[in-house]
Amino acid sequence: MNDEHDSSGKVTYNYRFIFKGGFEKEFNIELDGVSLNLLPTDKKSCPEWTKLSCFKCPNCTLNDKYEYCPIAINMADVIDYFRDFFSYEQVEVVVTSQERKYIRTVSLQHGVSSLIGIYMVTSGCPVMEILKPMVRFHLPFATIEETKYRAISMYLMAQYFLYQRGCQPDWDLKKLAEAYENVRTVNENFCKRLRMIEGQDASLNAVVVLDIFADSVNFSMDGRMADDLSYLFKGYFQSTE
Repeated sequence: MNDEHDSSGKVTYNYRFIFKGGFEKEFNIELDGVSLNLLPTDKKSCPEWTKLSCFKCPNCTLNDKYEYCPIAINMADVIDYFRDFFSYEQVEVVVTSQERKYIRTVSLQHGVSSLIGIYMVTSGCPVMEILKPMVRFHLPFATIEETKYRAISMYLMAQYFLYQRGCQPDWDLKKLAEAYENVRTVNENFCKRLRMIEGQDASLNAVVVLDIFADSVNFSMDGRMADDLSYLFKGYFQSTE
């Protein structure tokens, strides 16, 4: 069995932002190949705004032994770099994984959104833990329809594994809405945390884009939420018609 990430014990993503004028900025993300936790890097200090005592999401489950928001401390360098850029600026973004490369010219807020989506899921926030399978099969610049398909597929596979372990699966997707509402709460409140930082709006709007995507999935969370994707599966229905 050929599994590239097993050979190094890491899953890696490289984001390269190429701005008009030719200057570039790279971010290298390394994840543990099994836990998909962000591998630690040397940090000299953490800014005040990253402390949980400064701001804490209402659905945060971290206890008093945690001094810092795990998402905030891991995203501090990204936020600091982009704080003086405007979100509408056009930039070429090159995303390289072990398996392939993506290249697209987008607004800076969409490029940064794709980047920080990884940080938000892999930093150690308990609420975001459920989205780790999507990070392992990361799709930069995904559309709303792609995000919805991936979210539902991921959730149903999780139910299969729960079933295999003797647990009660949620085949009707009843709890998926609740899970994404918690994700939306983290995104929304991280925006509030960022508003405490002076600067322009690129990083803030990148989180807003993430929230829009979470809302797009959450918007149709009911018993028939996947019906608009059923046209893709006609090949499976032939024997029932």
